Amino acid sequence: MVTGLGVISALGHDAETFAAALFAGRGGIGPITRIPTDDLGVRVAAEVRGFDASAHFTKNHVGLLDRFAQFAMVAARQAIAQSAPPFAQGLGARTATLIGTGVGGLGTQDDNFHKIYAENAKRLHPFIIPRAMASAAASHISMEFGLTGPAYAISSACASATHAIGEAFHMVRWKRVEAAVAGGSEAPITYGSMKAWEAMRVMSPDICQPFSRDRGGLVLGEGAGVFVLETLEHAARRGAPILAEIAGFGMGADALDIVQPSADGAAQAMRAALDDAGLAADQVDYINAHGTGTASNDATETAAIRAVFGNAAERLAVSSTKGAHGHALGAAGGLELAATILAIGRGFLPPTINYTIPDPACDLDYVPNQARAARIDVALTNSFAFGGLNAVLAVRRVA
Repeated sequence: MVTGLGVISALGHDAETFAAALFAGRGGIGPITRIPTDDLGVRVAAEVRGFDASAHFTKNHVGLLDRFAQFAMVAARQAIAQSAPPFAQGLGARTATLIGTGVGGLGTQDDNFHKIYAENAKRLHPFIIPRAMASAAASHISMEFGLTGPAYAISSACASATHAIGEAFHMVRWKRVEAAVAGGSEAPITYGSMKAWEAMRVMSPDICQPFSRDRGGLVLGEGAGVFVLETLEHAARRGAPILAEIAGFGMGADALDIVQPSADGAAQAMRAALDDAGLAADQVDYINAHGTGTASNDATETAAIRAVFGNAAERLAVSSTKGAHGHALGAAGGLELAATILAIGRGFLPPTINYTIPDPACDLDYVPNQARAARIDVALTNSFAFGGLNAVLAVRRVA
């Protein structure tokens, strides 16, 4: 069961502001403010604007934390505050901490490489490695809350958060732990990262338009989505809020190409999630799609959905929320699970914003531009990463 949800993104610094923007169809993409953009070809991103680290951490503590770890900790604090698990009463030893990230402390690396190569620095701060390491977020969360169960990072590009949450779900289900704090965090908006993504020629210069025929590519985002998971018995025993049930988790690998997606691989992961949950395809009401806004991903994902759902695809609602919060890479699955859980709880389908022109290769109901009232009993959330690393969660309403 999901008993706590924390989120920080370009749509807001907590779940309420995130939900308000999401269901109003407001986007968080805009001009980049954190780095110089004069030499960039792409000058937009979905930044977490107005984030003041000093409001959340002491001066000494913030010096140990890359921006991605700061986001993870803020989201984890929100989720834990909502769930209020009794970690201090012995639960901490039976709680796992799994945080996904695609690139980890990229800002720390970028800043210090500049000092070495551009400023000819001879010495660096002694804590560069602890700040930059991908496991930093999991480590700091475990230390803050005294979580002494299994703790580690998962890095599988854009599927990182979904892999982390899915693995945590299985650990709880199989009683390897009693609870878990799991999710994903990313802060990839640096000068070096933007230049590298520009070189791939998959970035939009202005907006992200998933599934629309005139889509121009992805827009980078940042943020974190973190959750508290626990067994139904444990949650019920202590009267915890139950936001939704993670019912199944599926994953697999395309084993074909480092960047081109495969409909077969995506379909395999969706089928695996349904099988794991004991669900039939016609029981699914909504899919939060990977939906990056690139030409290849959106058409491939549509084909995969049709392969899995057959005639039932005609009644499915499918939307991508990346047009609103950007593509947060290793954090994307965390933001999108948050969107899915909020959709189930509030009875609204989040829209695919910036949708303009139907694409014959993308012929499903993408909930264009405006949220729609709907009862959602079962949903999937898809994450399909470079390298063909696929992960899908099945989420169910709890009556």
